[in-house]
Amino acid sequence: MANNRTDHDRLFKELLQTFFYEFMQLFFPTASRAIDFSHLRFLQQEVFTDVTAGEKNLVDILVETRLKQEPGLILVHVETQAYVQKDFNERMFRYFNRLYEKYRCRILPVAVFSYDQSRSEEDSFSIEFPFLEVLRFKFYKLELKKLYWRDYAANDNPVAAALLSKMGFSAEERVKVRLEFMRMLARMKLDPARAELLGGFFEAYLKLNRNEEEEFYLELGKIDREEAEAIMQITTNWHEKGRAEGIKEGIKEGIKEGIKEGIKEGKLETARAALKKGLPEDVVAEITGLGLETIRKLKSGLN
Repeated sequence: MANNRTDHDRLFKELLQTFFYEFMQLFFPTASRAIDFSHLRFLQQEVFTDVTAGEKNLVDILVETRLKQEPGLILVHVETQAYVQKDFNERMFRYFNRLYEKYRCRILPVAVFSYDQSRSEEDSFSIEFPFLEVLRFKFYKLELKKLYWRDYAANDNPVAAALLSKMGFSAEERVKVRLEFMRMLARMKLDPARAELLGGFFEAYLKLNRNEEEEFYLELGKIDREEAEAIMQITTNWHEKGRAEGIKEGIKEGIKEGIKEGIKEGKLETARAALKKGLPEDVVAEITGLGLETIRKLKSGLN
């Protein structure tokens, strides 16, 4: 479980540090309008030792910034939570308390809940008596599974695209979610490094099986050809990079030819499935990247 947490923390940290403005603008627009994003500095990860529990806790993301037309610095603390934890709201307060003790400035706390199931979480922590409210600590919360993916698919925001994979959707919608993610990427025209970051994040949480991959390519054949070509260009770039890395690794392991054959066979299987569904030869050739002659031979072999 520790490795899974590490991967989760790394993925979210890369995404939110690269697209911090887009994240705040999308989910917390009021705060976003007040923040001066021309001053952003990601601080070193803070480590807090909990002597009582006997463990060390890391603050996920800590950003130094300013408010527009106001003096002084503020901090934005973002905590990403992938698993249910009792008294998480109290943990947010303890982090706030430690950070305030060290930095002595205003701190905006944000919690991002990315559970695989939908549930409600507290967004406050209080200490009170029947006769006096001593403390009421509040923080922004974002419960991803409660967000319906279609509400964000038309939003050309890179964070929205990546987080489609963690939003609410049914098992039957997995292929549609992947297709809309790719359409968003194609519309945004990001540089290869950023597109690859989003793709890696999405695939970590929503990876299609073989049957779903075949269905995805069939659905791709139904959309506008120019848009489908843009999507195929993105996936081709990823495949080429993956193939280059795979070949490099294969040379070390002595399986270079095996990698090549595996990639080729995967394309052939996709092409056969598409032809069986009745897709035109030229569309199948575009989707798979195989030559038209190869597609025709495959089709004749199906008869």
